Amino acid sequence: MRASSLKIFLRVGFVMNHIWLPILVQFSLTFGIAGLFWPEKFLPIFELLMFPWAASHRLVRVHSVAALLLSAGLFAFLLTGMR
Repeated sequence: MRASSLKIFLRVGFVMNHIWLPILVQFSLTFGIAGLFWPEKFLPIFELLMFPWAASHRLVRVHSVAALLLSAGLFAFLLTGMR
């Protein structure tokens, strides 16, 4: 009984140590797709974050595509690196 609970604890610890990458992939994918579908909702956020420069729909789209590329790259790393 004690050995099996130790194995479960170690397995949960392994999952919790490596959960950051799938979460980062999901956030990147979510914000990338949302920025492409609704750039007008992200425009105020970009105006706040990029204060001295003017934010535009084009800038939001470029950052959304970059977030999608980051998500694809992280997903590829997830598939190849975590075996």
